[in-house]
Amino acid sequence: MSVIDTRQLRDACSQFGTGVTIITTRHDGHDHGMTANAFMSISLDPPLVAISISKHAKMHAKVEQSRQFAVSILAEGMEDLAWHFGGKPKTGLCDFFNRHDQMPTIANAAAYFVTDLANEIQAGDHSIFIGHVREMSYDSGKRPLLFFRGRFGGLADPRPAPPMLDCAHHEFIW
Repeated sequence: MSVIDTRQLRDACSQFGTGVTIITTRHDGHDHGMTANAFMSISLDPPLVAISISKHAKMHAKVEQSRQFAVSILAEGMEDLAWHFGGKPKTGLCDFFNRHDQMPTIANAAAYFVTDLANEIQAGDHSIFIGHVREMSYDSGKRPLLFFRGRFGGLADPRPAPPMLDCAHHEFIW
């Protein structure tokens, strides 16, 4: 088994373009947030989403202690918020939170999910937190903020989804 260089692994993973989220929680009367791109849908029924957080991040303990988290999917033009919650604070930012069932979410985000912690899975130097979605909203008119090779961007030419095909006579294996 060969040893994988962590920098090379990070560079290889940066080839995968992702959306940008801000993970938030409320603990001990304070709002906490961090920028992350490790987010995914897990299940539609029950409604579950997952995030991955380094065990060294301050947010890790906050999510464990609060037993809840929210995910805000950032829209184009929200780079300043992504940098702010990514550890490079921007002065002059204010009024960026909305409240949903007492949980902070990012105002004007493309979508948000408010969750209760359903499970925590240990995965190397990270934990995967699975949240049961109890509230959500989205704005289909907003375009996502994207992240690729360490830079923010957007969709160059969003194209509509192809029409649904009548696949009653075909079997697709995924």
